[in-house]
Amino acid sequence: MDEKFYTQALKFLSRRPRSEKEVIDNLLKKKAPQEQITIIINLLKQQKFLDDKAFAKWWVEQRANFKPKGWYALQQELKLKGIPEKIIKEVEQEVKSGVMELKSEFEQALEIAQKRAKRMGSVSREETYQKIGGLLARRGFNLDTIKAVIDQILHT
Repeated sequence: MDEKFYTQALKFLSRRPRSEKEVIDNLLKKKAPQEQITIIINLLKQQKFLDDKAFAKWWVEQRANFKPKGWYALQQELKLKGIPEKIIKEVEQEVKSGVMELKSEFEQALEIAQKRAKRMGSVSREETYQKIGGLLARRGFNLDTIKAVIDQILHT
């Protein structure tokens, strides 16, 4: 095994957790041969430096804490990161069953909407639905959540 590529992979992983696909893409960018990549990936998994499920959980937690998004948007991001559908479903179950202690999708959407509502001032009901609804939809929240959040904002 070429130590240079292994060291590069470790350096890449040292900045933040990564998915297996991200590490592979990085090694390909560094012109690592495919057989070296396979060896390095297996070694990193063996050493517990690479774990797609742990990465997916970390990603969801980071989004919930720093840039909340709806589950639909999170699924798309995880797919782009190369996380298998099976792992995405497992993490979704953990989030929805409360195993992962995160704010609910409704609570996250409500926080975003309240911040936006403060900046909007007094506007019509229609404009509130359009602006806040559009913001939440772009962040991947489902329509039921969006409607419930806007109704709550309009009644407070």
